[in-house]
Amino acid sequence: MLLAVVGFALVTQVRSTAAQDEYAGYQEQDLVDVLTGLSVAAERAESELTQLRAARDDLLTDSRSRQAALERVREEATDLAILAGAVPVTGPGLRLTLTEESGRLQVEDLVDTVQELRTAYAEAIELDDTVRVVAQTPFRDAVGGIEVGGVELSAPYVLEVVGDPAALRGALTFAEGPLELLDRAGVEVTIEELDRVDVESVVDVAGPGVAPGDAAQ
Repeated sequence: MLLAVVGFALVTQVRSTAAQDEYAGYQEQDLVDVLTGLSVAAERAESELTQLRAARDDLLTDSRSRQAALERVREEATDLAILAGAVPVTGPGLRLTLTEESGRLQVEDLVDTVQELRTAYAEAIELDDTVRVVAQTPFRDAVGGIEVGGVELSAPYVLEVVGDPAALRGALTFAEGPLELLDRAGVEVTIEELDRVDVESVVDVAGPGVAPGDAAQ
């Protein structure tokens, strides 16, 4: 161990002596020039290091931006799939039961009810656990009831709607709104606010259809 320490000391002394010998013959101006050169080299190295750090930060920022963009694309794709009725939806919402008491439910009244629910940002609407109602779903009169999306349904009609329960209820209960008009037509409407509504039916998004507004005309 002692020999190793002595050896290290000798090497250090030799290197120091060599460095001193190297600059021993330098004039004052020469030494100033050497120091200036070393200072410039150090500044250049620091500048390059700063640039490398900035490049690293830019790469990290770009990576985060790309990740955020991918998340936005996924969210938009999910929203579009829900609007198109291509995927099941679960969430809080309403269950509406329309019972023909003293009158018959008219197509235009059902379409108006659906439109008001959509205006209140209903995420998903389903009729009788069978038909997913989207913007292109056709509504038509049928002998025994109403044909919705090519499926003939009859009273009582059950609408299950995913969305903000308070907003959905408000879209139905305002003056001269769907609830009041249906009551005048002899159709009783029961509204249940639910913490969980499962809309499981889906539509073939490739198939063309007629918008509810067009079907009522």
